Amino acid sequence: MYETVAHALCVTALSLKVKTLLTSCLFLQSALLAAVTSLRPHPRGHNAGERKCSVTSHGIFRNFQPSDAPQTIIYDRRASKMAQQNQTCHYNESMGFFYTNSGAEDKWDKAQLILVQVVGSLFCCFILVSNAMVIAAVITNKRFHYPFYYLLANLAASDFLAGIAYVYLMFNTGEASRKLTVKGYFIRQGLLDVSLSASLANLLVIALERYISVMNWKVHSNLTKRRVTLLIVLVWAISIFMGAVPSLGWNCICNLADCSELAPIFSRSYLVFWSVSNLVVFLVMVAIYLRIYTYVKKKTSMLSPHTSGSINRKRTPIKLIKTVMVVLGAFVICWTPGLVVLLLDGLNCTSCNVMKSKRWLLLLAVLNSVMNPCIYSYKDEEMWTTFKNLMRCIGNGTRRQRSTKANARPLSSAQDTGNSQPPSEETKNDNQDIYSRPENGNC
Repeated sequence: MYETVAHALCVTALSLKVKTLLTSCLFLQSALLAAVTSLRPHPRGHNAGERKCSVTSHGIFRNFQPSDAPQTIIYDRRASKMAQQNQTCHYNESMGFFYTNSGAEDKWDKAQLILVQVVGSLFCCFILVSNAMVIAAVITNKRFHYPFYYLLANLAASDFLAGIAYVYLMFNTGEASRKLTVKGYFIRQGLLDVSLSASLANLLVIALERYISVMNWKVHSNLTKRRVTLLIVLVWAISIFMGAVPSLGWNCICNLADCSELAPIFSRSYLVFWSVSNLVVFLVMVAIYLRIYTYVKKKTSMLSPHTSGSINRKRTPIKLIKTVMVVLGAFVICWTPGLVVLLLDGLNCTSCNVMKSKRWLLLLAVLNSVMNPCIYSYKDEEMWTTFKNLMRCIGNGTRRQRSTKANARPLSSAQDTGNSQPPSEETKNDNQDIYSRPENGNC
């Protein structure tokens, strides 16, 4: 208001060409502007509020210079907004705070929780033991020293990690999940994400390996051990990175409005990315195996008129392809519903009630890791034979320990006098089994 009055006086002075009034106008304007500027904050390096009123040689009035007040207001707003964002990060809160914020109700009855923990522990023990046997079978049996079986052992390793993740999840769910810290929740979900990513990446690599072998019409591909090792390292590097993405910053700890319901500290955008990327990989693998199936069918139809009998399936890639297709089908059936529910939660579907299906989806995920070793042993006779040999090794090792303890005992008086009876045929056979050399999975 003061500046407007001073401006009006300057214009009046110019129109009347009164030098005295012009001098008083300039003095009044400079005094008023100095008073206003001292009361108004302004950023460093700017002469905010400074205006000049002067007369040119031709008597023309020169207008004011624009003020920096709007820039000062924007600067203050940005600073206050950044300070507010830094104050709303909740790294020190427990998970109960985030469950309350998202409105997720994950309450378990005590009897139901104990039943789930007992049954789930039995399943997880089976997952750990069976997948460890798959890895041991590939290592001990020389017939499995091929790229396909190395990748299959890596898939078993990812299922082994999934068993560990399920054990940690079962004893940190229900009311225990609300007491977890943010770091503990990241560990719980990170183990699950790493195991799922590793399983999916392994299946994709196996699909590519099967595609290469089928296109060359060979049982096994020509991948060297070095390339297979690099592929395995790459699979785990990608899986660990994918599992660590939420803890690296893609979360809603500083933006509670973006928190999801199934994972209260994961942002909805991350759930959309996670579910869509996995579903796309599913489609890619299905397309690869459809291509393999059509090629094998066309190849067998071309070869059948030129062969005297049926094609020996054991000498073609068909047998291994069937095993992998069954494993892939089980994986897709067990994990697709969960990924769809995650996608719905990421899209903020309030009417979908995603929390009701959470427990059943977890059960499907556990069953997938249980099914894989059963599929290996059922579809591959050599794998089942190696399993039996490994169990025989464990039994022989136990008997060997017992015989060692028996030999360490002092001889009886009858044995000292030489009245001991010659060993029976059964004892000879047992000793031969114990000290037989390991070959192709045998002890």
